[in-house]
Amino acid sequence: MHAPVRVQPKKKKKAFWLKQLHSWHWISSAISLIGLLLFAFTGITLNHAADVEGSLQTVEKSATLPAALRTQVAPDNAPDSKKPLPAPIAAWVEKEIGARVAGEAEWSADEIYLALPRPGGDGWVSIDRQSGQLTSESTSRGWISYLNDLHKGRNTGAAWKWFIDIFAAACFLFAMTGLLLLQLHAAKRRSTWPLVGAGFIIPTILILLFIH
Repeated sequence: MHAPVRVQPKKKKKAFWLKQLHSWHWISSAISLIGLLLFAFTGITLNHAADVEGSLQTVEKSATLPAALRTQVAPDNAPDSKKPLPAPIAAWVEKEIGARVAGEAEWSADEIYLALPRPGGDGWVSIDRQSGQLTSESTSRGWISYLNDLHKGRNTGAAWKWFIDIFAAACFLFAMTGLLLLQLHAAKRRSTWPLVGAGFIIPTILILLFIH
């Protein structure tokens, strides 16, 4: 009978780390795949923003506050301040303009002004405190501008900012496990470190020579 083949501790340890790294590498790549495609695409569109024309559209609306709500915005002697719209008025405004109303409005003696920035566009609402007249404007710059703003995290809110942080962590894990896998396989792939070095040297040369 043949004696059982014993796996050397060094090879056993390497096999363990290979399995772990492969697992973390594919998990992190799966999590970050769609985000990587999005940020790669918008990296190109942002880099060529002057060549990609947005389709600017502006919508203006006007209405008058019902008498029952007008008392909540009537002029008073209070100093200028920033505070949210009262809930009943916010609900009425949302119904009239078809957009979510949130954030602090600027209350002055004659007017209430609320900015409504959003990805890919802008907007505002103004309420005359004397007459109850509402005026709003909504501007859209198109879907490419929307995606570009997602890339920059512009006016996207807390949930998207959390997504960017989690996505960045997944990308970091994807890159680091890839680097460690390269190290483990480098002995059989002689071009590994020259290619990795080129990935560092090329942008460094461009920065030093062409960016001032």
